[in-house]
Amino acid sequence: MEKVRQASHAGSWYTDNPTKLSSDLEEWIRATGLTKSPHVRGVIAPHAGYSYSGRAAAYAFANIDPTNISRIFLLGPSHHYYTPKCALSTAKVYKTPIGDLPVDVEMIKQIRATGKFGMMDLRVDEAEHSMEMHLPYLAKVFQGHDVKVVPILVGAVSAENEAMYGELLAKYVDDPNNFFSVSSDFCHWGSRFNYMHFDNNHGPIHKSIEALDKMGMDIIETGDPDAFNKYLLEFDNTICGRHPISVFLHMIKHSSSKIKINFLKYEQSSQCLTMRDSSVSYASAAAKLDC
Repeated sequence: MEKVRQASHAGSWYTDNPTKLSSDLEEWIRATGLTKSPHVRGVIAPHAGYSYSGRAAAYAFANIDPTNISRIFLLGPSHHYYTPKCALSTAKVYKTPIGDLPVDVEMIKQIRATGKFGMMDLRVDEAEHSMEMHLPYLAKVFQGHDVKVVPILVGAVSAENEAMYGELLAKYVDDPNNFFSVSSDFCHWGSRFNYMHFDNNHGPIHKSIEALDKMGMDIIETGDPDAFNKYLLEFDNTICGRHPISVFLHMIKHSSSKIKINFLKYEQSSQCLTMRDSSVSYASAAAKLDC
């Protein structure tokens, strides 16, 4: 029997009702007012519950023109399972309430043959939400198109190995049939996250958080993975997808395609005013071929 990754967070992090899910996604995509572009080759999008970040995530996925894309590389951080490597899925199919996405097993084999990647079992795969939260959007955007996914869980990878993985995967950026969906939330602020950086030069706490996030977003837009690493070392901003983003920046840097990342939306789950408050930030970007 083929291994199927169930939509384990449907019914809690987002609705498991296919009609409701489909109409929510349609509404959020339409509300962005963005037009699809064949030059968009990747996105950075959040992975919180849809009631928190579903609308913000639409600003990434609304840019996608599915016409020429046949393969989606998913890069997501690991929240529960420790690995110093990148790990590949062992599933054959990723289920969503609005349509299933087959895994590109041949591509997984090809990448695994490098000897640099681990494998994650189905239990680890289903416990992790970072890639799953992109799946309904991808299933919606690619509805009616023949597309396969290549899920890569990015562990607690060292800066040196981020560069190594980026170099290994860079050649796939040059194939116009490939697309990249990078999963990350931004600052997790408050005592419950053990992170309370506050620069009162920016005014209230939420403005300080915004300034810190936007500094990181500006650096990501330059496409410089070393500058992003330096920023993280200096401020330790709790960007949970720092490793997937870094690997993606190295991929772009080492590819022969000229790709530019632009952030299109920024939100916070709530506006922090006192040290007792907490929030998570969400940012959506499109990575576009710079023609």
